Amino acid sequence: MKLFSCPACSQVVFFENVLCERCGHALGYEPDTNRMLALEPDDGIFVSAGTHSDGSRWKYCANYQYGVCNWLVAGDSVDPFCRACSHNVTVPDTSDPDNVARWRRMEIAKRRMIYTLIRLGLPLITRDENPDGLGFDFLAETPGEPHVMTGHDDGLITIALTEADDAEREKRRTSMGEPYRTLLGHFRHEVGHWYWDRLVRDGNPGALEACRAIFGDDSEDYGEALQRHYQNGPKANWQDEYVSSYAGAHAWEDFAETWAHYLHIVDTLETGHWWGVSVDPRVRDSGLLTTTIDFDVFDRQAVIGDIDEAWLALSAALNSFNRSMGHQDLYPFVISATVRDKLGFIHDLVRGRAGS
Repeated sequence: MKLFSCPACSQVVFFENVLCERCGHALGYEPDTNRMLALEPDDGIFVSAGTHSDGSRWKYCANYQYGVCNWLVAGDSVDPFCRACSHNVTVPDTSDPDNVARWRRMEIAKRRMIYTLIRLGLPLITRDENPDGLGFDFLAETPGEPHVMTGHDDGLITIALTEADDAEREKRRTSMGEPYRTLLGHFRHEVGHWYWDRLVRDGNPGALEACRAIFGDDSEDYGEALQRHYQNGPKANWQDEYVSSYAGAHAWEDFAETWAHYLHIVDTLETGHWWGVSVDPRVRDSGLLTTTIDFDVFDRQAVIGDIDEAWLALSAALNSFNRSMGHQDLYPFVISATVRDKLGFIHDLVRGRAGS
């Protein structure tokens, strides 16, 4: 995530901020230019203010009224929703404060995921534009009805609203043996299934063949594969071939898990870049790697080797900080040589090079 500042007073501000605590200006995120704008009210909408202001006029996304979105829409646009919220199909009952609080946490994670997709230049198609477009159902549990299951179905991603409850998510994390169950992780994993359809199945003619060569046979019966995984447990020595135990269930899940981890990696490396992180893991005379994250991970020419090298150092440092505070590892995964190759495929895929 980029480090933002208030255009009116240069105070550091963050992605979810709606107000600058120093100068009092309203703030909103403008995705097309990747900027946080300072705003002044003007005749029912807002005018950009501060350094390099061009006097452009803006309005908040319609979901701003519920406190769940701070993205901006052009003042003369007929669209009520921003680029992120236009993908919503079903939202919770906003008359219930608990629903709104959980939805807010969901939207924070979703907007961070969409931020990365925009930065990577990936296609984003709503279900209004195409029946198979990307959409989100945020569903609350109904007493007496079956539990809402998080999942993906032809571009429609269902997120169980209860996942925004920390205690419930921890319960599910433990019962399902998932060491890294987060809201942001859910979004990144599920959207990976949609991009498999867009970029692998329907993309470059050589992409499907290249994907099968590294992730395996996606034509295997999906339901039987998942049933076998849950009945028998993870594959033996799964760490040698997969980024997680669940990735070994089916080629589609392997792709989605690897996709999610690629987004984890590039977003965290961008954060390290903007904070000026330099990692120098040396012990006296042992000549280990010195890494400064001084490259743009979203550059079309960025190579997977630089990303892999920087992530090895940064993730080790982040895990060490967490251990010093008595917390579990921030990134509790080991990237084998096979997984590195899979991440390299994702890297090439999002840049249009896979299968070429």
